[in-house]
Amino acid sequence: MFMNKDQREIQRKLRILQHAEATGHVAKTCRYFGVGRSSFYRWRQAYAEQGEAGLVNAPPIPKWRANRTPPEREKKVLYLRRKYHLGPIRIVWYLERYHGIKISDATVSRILRRHGLSRLPRGTRMRKVHTKRYQKQVPGHHIQMDVKFLTFIGEKGEKIRRFQYTAIDDATRVRVLKVYEKHTQANAIDFTNHITEKFPFRIREIRTDNGHEFQAKFHWHVEDLGIRHAYIKRGTPQLNGKVERSHRSDGQEFYQLLSYKGDVDLEEKLGEWERFYNFHRPHGAHNGKTPYEVLREKL
Repeated sequence: MFMNKDQREIQRKLRILQHAEATGHVAKTCRYFGVGRSSFYRWRQAYAEQGEAGLVNAPPIPKWRANRTPPEREKKVLYLRRKYHLGPIRIVWYLERYHGIKISDATVSRILRRHGLSRLPRGTRMRKVHTKRYQKQVPGHHIQMDVKFLTFIGEKGEKIRRFQYTAIDDATRVRVLKVYEKHTQANAIDFTNHITEKFPFRIREIRTDNGHEFQAKFHWHVEDLGIRHAYIKRGTPQLNGKVERSHRSDGQEFYQLLSYKGDVDLEEKLGEWERFYNFHRPHGAHNGKTPYEVLREKL
């Protein structure tokens, strides 16, 4: 008759206990069978109290340690990473702001490593460009403007091109967004009129690259509004790095989750994303504060 693992263990311990009782010498018995005396006395006491049931090995210690992050918190960390591609610091800010959960970035990093998510998917990281960073302290002194090219797939499988015009304030990171069907100076001029009404402060200077949409007609329209227009040096997009970085956030946290259902739907959802970015999204440059929280402090 075959015995299972527990039965074999019970028989082994009984032989040891019976040998000690027969010889009357615990130390020699333990040396003979290669067991510790503390284990022997523990088995003897368990056998006296519970019989053979006391000789069954206790279940192993749970893999989930007492000081390990609770499963529900881990799920929230993994959700933010997988869906929005957030880094450890931003995950810390989101959990504290929206869930009242305080957790360190080191703990978040360990969770990501444990689940094989310490590296973001390819295409979500940017090459580091070493350049001197600057930041204006007064809202409206520098507005960076650029265009993000968008491609959607229509209902019949056709490609649909749209263009997101973006303006971001250097001091606060408050942004204004608008989508157009065409990439023209006329739309750049219209967008300039739009941001002068939308930004809650006076604009002193707009900085753009040398794209065709920002040429002579646009330039003089901006100057006629009493706003200085400055071009960044050719081949140096990092000089407009704040708007470039915000476009990366658009791709990771908004467009990769969007299903194109038409321009009206796109404009409505883009408006929601703009409000979330300005009023509710923790910003890395402000140590977790939102752009409008910083704007209120500066004003």
